[in-house]
Amino acid sequence: MLTKLLKTAAAMLDKDKQEKKQEREATLSERLPPLQLSGLSIQDLQALCKDLHHKIDVVDEERYDIEVKVNKNNTEIENLSQKIFELKGKMKRPALKRVKISADAMLGALLGARVKESVDFKANLKTVKKEEEKKEEVTDWRKNVEAMSGMEGRKKLFDAGQ
Repeated sequence: MLTKLLKTAAAMLDKDKQEKKQEREATLSERLPPLQLSGLSIQDLQALCKDLHHKIDVVDEERYDIEVKVNKNNTEIENLSQKIFELKGKMKRPALKRVKISADAMLGALLGARVKESVDFKANLKTVKKEEEKKEEVTDWRKNVEAMSGMEGRKKLFDAGQ
């Protein structure tokens, strides 16, 4: 079934491409009649080239004008969408109310009628025993500083030398 749909879609896509190609060729043949260059003198060819250049310039000006209008419209659309976004952002949201519901009721709401027995969540929790923190004895701070600085051994050597 899926392959049949894909084949039909591919056939339709090819048909659309062919139709667009034919439309393009028909439009170009209407707008641009084929050039008859045989039998023209040099002056006629130069006049034809000047005429074609003039038409190209006119088309370029029109294309530029349309491009400027499109860019202007795009910036206006962006500005308006930004204003809409700002207006939506300033909308006040209602304060949410706290709803107290038991675990059984919540499971019933989530799982429907499948929950027949009460589930005790607290029983499934692991218990953690808190270990008592070892308190360090308060000693003379100078001894701590000397021990931390690595000067303890040098002080003993110095005292032994005297």
